[in-house]
Amino acid sequence: MKKLFTLHSPFIPAGSQPEAIEKLSQARPGKSTLIGVTGSGKTLTMAHVIANQNKPVLILAPNKTLAAQLYEEFSLFFPENKVCYFVSYYDYYQPESYLPAQDIYIAKETKVNSEIERLRVEATASLINRRDTIIITSVSCIYSLGNPFDYQNLAFSLKIGQTIKRSDLLNKLVFIQYKRNDMDKGYGTFQVYGNTIEINLPYQKERLRIEMFGDTIERMQWVEKQNNNVLMELDNTLIFPAKHFVTTKEKIDNAVTSIQNELDDWAPQVQNPIYQERIKQRVSHDIEMLEEVGYCSGIENYSRHFDGRSTGEKPFCLFDFFGDEFLLIIDESHIAIPQLRGMYAGDRSRKKALIDFGFRLPSAHDNRPLQFNEIEQYFNDVIFVSATPGPYELEHSDTVVEQIIRPTGLVDPVIELHPRLGQMDHLISQIRNAKENDFRSLVMVMTKKLAEELARYLQEQKIKVCYLHSELKTPQRTEILQKLRLGIFDVVVGVNLLREGIDLPEVALVAIMDADIESFLRDKRSLIQIIGRAARNTEAKVVLYADKITQSMQQTIDETARRRAMQQEYNQLHGISPKTVTREVTKSISKLQQAIAKASEPKKKKKEAMATIDVQARIKELEKLMQDAADRFDFETAISLREEWFELKKQLV
Repeated sequence: MKKLFTLHSPFIPAGSQPEAIEKLSQARPGKSTLIGVTGSGKTLTMAHVIANQNKPVLILAPNKTLAAQLYEEFSLFFPENKVCYFVSYYDYYQPESYLPAQDIYIAKETKVNSEIERLRVEATASLINRRDTIIITSVSCIYSLGNPFDYQNLAFSLKIGQTIKRSDLLNKLVFIQYKRNDMDKGYGTFQVYGNTIEINLPYQKERLRIEMFGDTIERMQWVEKQNNNVLMELDNTLIFPAKHFVTTKEKIDNAVTSIQNELDDWAPQVQNPIYQERIKQRVSHDIEMLEEVGYCSGIENYSRHFDGRSTGEKPFCLFDFFGDEFLLIIDESHIAIPQLRGMYAGDRSRKKALIDFGFRLPSAHDNRPLQFNEIEQYFNDVIFVSATPGPYELEHSDTVVEQIIRPTGLVDPVIELHPRLGQMDHLISQIRNAKENDFRSLVMVMTKKLAEELARYLQEQKIKVCYLHSELKTPQRTEILQKLRLGIFDVVVGVNLLREGIDLPEVALVAIMDADIESFLRDKRSLIQIIGRAARNTEAKVVLYADKITQSMQQTIDETARRRAMQQEYNQLHGISPKTVTREVTKSISKLQQAIAKASEPKKKKKEAMATIDVQARIKELEKLMQDAADRFDFETAISLREEWFELKKQLV
């Protein structure tokens, strides 16, 4: 049987990798856990397991940054196959909600990233079109998505010599959510130039050009978007919908009837006359919009009516586009599994207030992420991957594989204990020792405030330092880590954002403050993850600042000692001398993240320009108010206004 995936890798499996690859490949299909220490090459192991089986693959990561890294790594591993990226397409998302205590209704507000939206459509189109597809996703995959059967059935094929009226072809494009726009030639649009139609397919980087002679398709070509060069002549092609939420006219009519019936049943049950009138007006308006244009604001809240689902029945999601058989890999499962568990409850709580106070019908509850028991139905062939898997993964796995030995021969770092007394002097001396050897340091604290305070203190001691926590956006965080690697900073102080998926070979010191405070940030799992940041350097060590040894600390020390013993024994047996990982310091933000950021630049620049205009208008207003106050001899008001005027002038500069 011909293999579905072709792996390209300059690396030969070494250390624990060969054994892990063999065990995980033999365990397919089934539930498995890969316990891989930091730096042991878990990604390469996953790539080999994928190459050894013949099903589409879904790799779930707990955040967009890690997903982008995995996307680029697997794109290099499988250049002959289709690797796709599927995460939430919002740069900004404010969900619809109602705060009863303040009587405040917050309308849904979003800023969609066009590049991520294109990548999402590309992912689902690829799944339907070819089996050798690997999709890298976040928890976005468990949220309601269009019906995969409608999506597939509404796709239509075109071929040379086919007879079709130009108007019918254009109507078909409009029906599957393409928009005619002769100015903005973005994805999901088409242009008409006489007998030539050009379509910007969201899942294809090239433009599709269709040339007609009367009612006959005479020619089809892939055309380069920038230079309009013809890249390929086509005999036939398949056009998929531009959006995931597409449906037929018949289903729209049925949905309108179903929504009206739900309104008729629900409205009499709403006791408060204000709320009752509100729900009647809102839903009646939505029904009118659906009848006129086939769409309404917040249409996703009626998804159950369009899908024909029963109350409480799970919605369609990305999993359903795979069909019955696919391999699911959950990376950093100790984070991803709790995320998957928690999504449903938060969504239901928000929707309940909207329904109780007359903003939505009860069917809005059915536009939701999957419940965890529903997600588990897709765990037919799954691999949980983590250095510190949680109880769920270990209890539900038929096969547990440890990957302890690193291909580089590196061993887990030495752990030292130091009391709190004199900890700052000791920390500064350790940071300076690392700097003298041209290495970097990470310092972990418990809160954002502590991170900022400690960074200021170290700066006063003439140490090049920066803090890093959740209030800094992803591009800022990646820029800081790049500067750390380059030596612009000698140390970064952080909370818990330096744990999973961060590769920093230059770090030789990891200092953990308040290590003896038993908490989520200092349990065994977190401590092992933090220690892993020092596992790519032969000179690395970890210092725990504490006045006592907690249970979590002792378990961490024992586990690290066990792994070190295994690694040292393997190195001695095979004559391996550990070497520090060397990796070129490239831009820490990935090419994919750059493309995504670029897609939102025009909107961002427009927003900044509007903000500048607002500031200039306010300055002019203040100047007039200051003059009026001076004319009235109200100098206190004039001085107060002048202070604001100075601040705004600084902003403009």
